[in-house]
Amino acid sequence: MKRALVTGGSGGIGAAICRRLSADGLHVIVHANRNRDKAQQVCDDIVAAGGSAEVAVFDITDAEATQTALEQLTQAGTIQVLVNNAGMHDDAVFPGMSARQWHDVIDVNLHGFFNVTQPLTMPMIRTRWGRIVNISSVAALAGNRGQVNYSAAKGALHSATKSLSLELASRGITVNAVAPGIIATDMIEQAFDDKLVQSMVPMKRVGKPEEVADLVAFLASEQAAYISGQVISINGGMI
Repeated sequence: MKRALVTGGSGGIGAAICRRLSADGLHVIVHANRNRDKAQQVCDDIVAAGGSAEVAVFDITDAEATQTALEQLTQAGTIQVLVNNAGMHDDAVFPGMSARQWHDVIDVNLHGFFNVTQPLTMPMIRTRWGRIVNISSVAALAGNRGQVNYSAAKGALHSATKSLSLELASRGITVNAVAPGIIATDMIEQAFDDKLVQSMVPMKRVGKPEEVADLVAFLASEQAAYISGQVISINGGMI
């Protein structure tokens, strides 16, 4: 049974990805930082449905803590599917953005990617099979007012995705990014009303977390073995 780690697995999109990967027969490690209870609920739901899952709690911005947690997790076997889903935003127009807002968003969205992914690449290489999927955002493709920090971090993640895919391509490991648009999560429901969605999205609706999860699951599958270095949008035709 292949093992998958989903960072930010307690959130709306992360939880959907965890459930979908479990349905495909993977053992899923549901990661959280503060939301242990939510991660445990996702894990319990997976197990109740006949799947295999466990919870891991660590701060991806803490390189030492992340390294320790990953060493413990890989004792049971190589993590061959990694979904870098954990992320955050702290919005402000750039002239009013604080250094803390800039660094916090970069730390989670970009440094967190490094802290989790780098220790797992060599074990993947040894098995000569792996799938790395980085969850990005439409903001990295089109920009967004008030999100210079977030767009910068996710845009850098796109470039990292393409470069890492070149390094790992000959080892049977694919690296791709998925860039969702407006997806139905608690965070989005507070920021976008129906009128705004109607004006922004050609399909006239928000996306479902399960739709993002289906795309991630495909990229994590054997069928996607020849897809690598791509940034794939899922945004209802926004761009």
